[in-house]
Amino acid sequence: MASRKSSRATGGSPSPGSKRETKHGGGKNGKKEGLSGSSFFTWFMVIALLGVWTSVAVVWFELVDYEEVLGKLGIYDADGDGDFDVEDAKVLLGLKERSVPAQPTSPESEESVQPAENVESERKIADVEVEEEIQSVLHEALHSQPDADSMVDDVGAVESESYEIPALDDYVPDLEERISDPDTPGDSEVMPEDAVEHYAEDRVHEDYSEDQEPKHEKQTEAQDTGVESKQTEDDVVIEPEESENPVKAEDYSNDVQVGKSEKETEQDKTEKAKKKKKPKLLNKFDKTIKAELDAAEKLRKKGKVEEALRAFEALVNQYPQSPRARYGKAQSEDDLAEKMRSNEMLQQAINTYDEVVSLPNVPSDLIKLSLKREADRQQFLGRMRGSLVTLQKLVQLFPSETSFKNDLGVGYLLIGDNSNAKKVYEEVLSLAPNDGFAKVHYGFILKAENKIAESIPYLQEGLESGDPGTDDGRFYFHLGDALQRMGDKEAYKWYELGYQRGHFASVWQRSLYNVKGLKAQPWWTARETGYTELVKSLEKNWKLIRDEGLAVMDKKRSLFLPEDENLREKGDWSQFTLWQQGRKNENACKSVPKTCALLERFPEATGCRRGQIKYSIMHPGTHVWPHTGPTNCRLRMHLGLVIPKEGCRIRCAQEYRDWEEGKVLIFDDSFEHEVWQDAESYRLIFIVDVWHPELTAQQRRTLPAI
Repeated sequence: MASRKSSRATGGSPSPGSKRETKHGGGKNGKKEGLSGSSFFTWFMVIALLGVWTSVAVVWFELVDYEEVLGKLGIYDADGDGDFDVEDAKVLLGLKERSVPAQPTSPESEESVQPAENVESERKIADVEVEEEIQSVLHEALHSQPDADSMVDDVGAVESESYEIPALDDYVPDLEERISDPDTPGDSEVMPEDAVEHYAEDRVHEDYSEDQEPKHEKQTEAQDTGVESKQTEDDVVIEPEESENPVKAEDYSNDVQVGKSEKETEQDKTEKAKKKKKPKLLNKFDKTIKAELDAAEKLRKKGKVEEALRAFEALVNQYPQSPRARYGKAQSEDDLAEKMRSNEMLQQAINTYDEVVSLPNVPSDLIKLSLKREADRQQFLGRMRGSLVTLQKLVQLFPSETSFKNDLGVGYLLIGDNSNAKKVYEEVLSLAPNDGFAKVHYGFILKAENKIAESIPYLQEGLESGDPGTDDGRFYFHLGDALQRMGDKEAYKWYELGYQRGHFASVWQRSLYNVKGLKAQPWWTARETGYTELVKSLEKNWKLIRDEGLAVMDKKRSLFLPEDENLREKGDWSQFTLWQQGRKNENACKSVPKTCALLERFPEATGCRRGQIKYSIMHPGTHVWPHTGPTNCRLRMHLGLVIPKEGCRIRCAQEYRDWEEGKVLIFDDSFEHEVWQDAESYRLIFIVDVWHPELTAQQRRTLPAI
């Protein structure tokens, strides 16, 4: 550190013949007499011109006071982009006009050296001469400013050049890919996370309370700890039990595009070019306090959330009309809410995001980011209707951006309003017929309406588009299911592709709510499950269970309800449920008290929050489509109660089985299975779902219900 002291000590006094004194006491151009060209500062500039790479070495070997040099260079930011570069040097030499007129609001900005008058003839100077003068200015700049101790830490202004934008996540197409090009090239800054990160943080309407069960869950393939990954805002529709799994549209980046045309139109190329442009987040005033904003943002990026919040709060108090300061405050509150797991703090962040939009002269890109993040956080807290209002505001403010309409459609789906969602996607497709995101969601809605044939082209073309938000397991799932129902063997091509892309555990096992690493096989024995006592009890008491079930069937007011998941191709199939998602149906159990009392001894069944316990009656002429259950976290037991001698069978994966009265069949319903009832009389069975035996006690307590 001795080098730092010597450099400060050797700073000379102004030249005697100087015609112009600066406020810092330097000579012309702020130059001071000092160390020779071989000084550490000169070497620093040589290294700096070699690129960001070598600046690391400079700091590592403590050749210069990094923060001091950056602070000194910041005063020469002539073109308003927050750093000192070749363009600034050209301005100082009079070879280029200042792009943004200086609007000093503080003593520091008044001290900036103003560029010389622009002379047209000087633009013809040879490139060699220009470069020589630039080098001279760079050298002078290093020696012109006072001690770094008096300067503001402005490292962020330089770091913005090399800041690496994180990869995007889930759900709605990336906002950065939607916003327009900045009006001027001088707006680059330390980018806030929300300018580049995906819209959601992998959760849906759960809160930060560790005691409260999340209301919804995200598909996860890797959860060795037993707690599945964070919920996503993209679980579009919550539907019960099997097959009709909710659609979720995370923003996966496609490495492979199925059947996409290699030829691109000029419009496609133009849109791709727009996607690469960074958002403009600073208005004219915010550019004048950019160093302060960057310093606060740097704290947030480093994870110093409390310090960042205090810094942004101070900026908001000092500059109440600054949109970027207010947005930074909202982000810091958002981060702190995550750290504290505080719903109250998160609500405060939501309110602050909303305040940003109400300020004057807010850049349109910042409005978009604020409203999108506000909608996202509202969804996180389960305030779907509030989120919908925010999304509607976005669409009203930016009616030409179909991506916001796509988000609005998802908002309607989240509250179960498929009708309005359908209208939104029809509007999107009328404006942008090739919008893949709109296509897959529109196809999903059609399939939910049982318009199977109509849904197929939308789902298929949407997946083939490779657009963000389309490469999701649910769309492969529903396209394959629709094709199967139409008798099209192409279904397994899409299942295979879904498996290759990591959405399914295998072509046959296509559940979407999974814990990684659990033993996977279609059929199980009682010994393999470890639940031998439960199986013995069911088989020993099968007649008691049967008789209570028959008594319920004989009542005038039937308690058996038709299967309502659209799993039947034809026929009559009804169920009488005793436990659902680990919750006992007290009224139902009053009708079959002995059966319920028997089951109370087995928490692996009654406590299985991803399963059911129920009677199931199927009448002749019934066929259940091939389908898969939603999760690999359970196994399903079938106890035969009334089984016709012929005509009833079940297939799981590629193996067929028959029921027997008083005997238990056990299979993993996350594998594709199919049922036929071609007998002459009804078939009655008792279904008991149990936790997968390899789940830990903690996993059984913490896994969200299905």
